[in-house]
Amino acid sequence: MNPFYLIPHTPEAYFCDREQETEDIIDLLDNGSNVTLISPRRYGKTGLIYHIFDKLEGRKDSVEVIYADIYATSSVDEFIAVLVEAVSKQLKKQSLIKTFFQKLGSIRPVISQDALSGETKLSFTFQTDMQRRYSLKALMDFLEHRPTRVILAIDEFQQIREYQSVSMEAVLRAHIQPLTNVKFIFSGSKKHTMAEMFTAENSPFYESSSLYSLEKINRDVYASFISEQFAAQNKSITQEAVDYILEWTRCHTFYTQFLCNRVFFAVKKDATLKDVLAAADTILKESQDSFLERRALLTAKQWKFLIAVAKEGEVSEPTGAAFLQKYGLGAPSTAVRLLDSLTEKELLLETKSLRGNSFCVYNVFFSRWLERI
Repeated sequence: MNPFYLIPHTPEAYFCDREQETEDIIDLLDNGSNVTLISPRRYGKTGLIYHIFDKLEGRKDSVEVIYADIYATSSVDEFIAVLVEAVSKQLKKQSLIKTFFQKLGSIRPVISQDALSGETKLSFTFQTDMQRRYSLKALMDFLEHRPTRVILAIDEFQQIREYQSVSMEAVLRAHIQPLTNVKFIFSGSKKHTMAEMFTAENSPFYESSSLYSLEKINRDVYASFISEQFAAQNKSITQEAVDYILEWTRCHTFYTQFLCNRVFFAVKKDATLKDVLAAADTILKESQDSFLERRALLTAKQWKFLIAVAKEGEVSEPTGAAFLQKYGLGAPSTAVRLLDSLTEKELLLETKSLRGNSFCVYNVFFSRWLERI
């Protein structure tokens, strides 16, 4: 079996590190704090949440864990539907599910099936804001009165700022604040937005949660993990191959797992640098059509700027004369506009540190493909 999982809920034996992060977040939850988990996409936030859930469920003290991903939601109605679906999935007994929907009062879900995935989906139609508020309150009241402690993780939490004609932060905060039996993990990938939601004094969620930033897995730890996973399945991989994997993927969790998954599948016994290079080339060839589609959505200047950043790998002075002149990118004022637009589109990732800010292409595989142009 391939030990390099590409889905978030990974068995513990195949889960890489995050020991300190797991311990820290569980301690915060046990101490009665909500947690705001922030990191760029595909760093492993969702996997870490599931890992924490597995740890909590494995303890002697009872706890119920619920995960809801609201990334695809665009309204309060869809938000409530996702939460209701997440809660109902957690309830094992039919009698509990019936009780749960009774608690929602006169609001009834419309059950449909996704034509592509075949998954059952819930939707709601509300006539008034009062109905929305009641159903959300009923949902929170149900969780508050569960016989065991409840941990509710809401992934891509910054999405609530996209909802129109309602201050969802204020509404949600009003329902969450009185709860004592329910603790929350607010997870998000837009660092600036998430930080502002929980640190700005005029924000409803101001200082209501402990902020926790997820960084990349330590390179040496990841290197050992890769070698050990190959060995556990009676295969081997050279140190040269491991080093190249981590350099090429920049130790970014998803891309590292993806490349390792391909290499492991491709080799019968021993993996070498040659095998890694072949797998990397295949990945880029398979992704080329989707990369070209992105080009069609960008202006010529945006595309040129993106290529320049990719060729540099990381740029600390994207409006500096040296960088702009090297790639013929025009004036600093133009670079500022390009930076803003590409960052907003999540094609560039801004990283802040004590050394200053830097930019790189968000998708590592896309960046490696752009390098070759």
